[in-house]
Amino acid sequence: MNIYVDFDDCLCETAAAFSDLAREMFDIDVPYEKMRYFNLQMAFDLNDEQYDALLRKGHENDVLLGFKETPGAVKVLNEWIERGDNVSIITGRPFSAYEASRTWLDNHGLKDVKLYCLDKYGRENFMKNSDFSLKLEDYYKMKFDLAVEDSPSAFKFFDHLPDIKVMVFDRPWNRETEPLKDNFTRCFNWESIREKTMNL
Repeated sequence: MNIYVDFDDCLCETAAAFSDLAREMFDIDVPYEKMRYFNLQMAFDLNDEQYDALLRKGHENDVLLGFKETPGAVKVLNEWIERGDNVSIITGRPFSAYEASRTWLDNHGLKDVKLYCLDKYGRENFMKNSDFSLKLEDYYKMKFDLAVEDSPSAFKFFDHLPDIKVMVFDRPWNRETEPLKDNFTRCFNWESIREKTMNL
């Protein structure tokens, strides 16, 4: 089985880390549970200058490496790999974050997963001559049977795969996207994802 897994807020607690950063940098206090928008500029009501500064800080290597694992994620991904599944991390992180992201995965026992940077949100140009930078046209040639994703903005990336099963990792910013499509299932933790995918 070919499996797509998003990085931020599926494998690690990115939004909580950015909530801490917004508090430290701008004295803006929006706790994780009150983040109603996936877009961080909207979530924290930032001006353009603040938003750019937050993204720059949040993608520094030491910050990325400090993100906490989402409980149970590593265990389930390794179970999938052990049963012979092909697991790919398809992240919307900037290409400049690849090395730190790869290191985070390696440090957390996920050396056998592939990592690709895909410009999901139109933030930057394609990085040439790399084996981890995906163009949209190349992504759409990939086939996945299962996906784990939290961002409503990314759900459209499964429209070309009518048979895919999408596990929507429950987060405050995706709770108003109901009703979900028939092949989408809301999951509240990795144990729930594990249970719902055991027989796929």
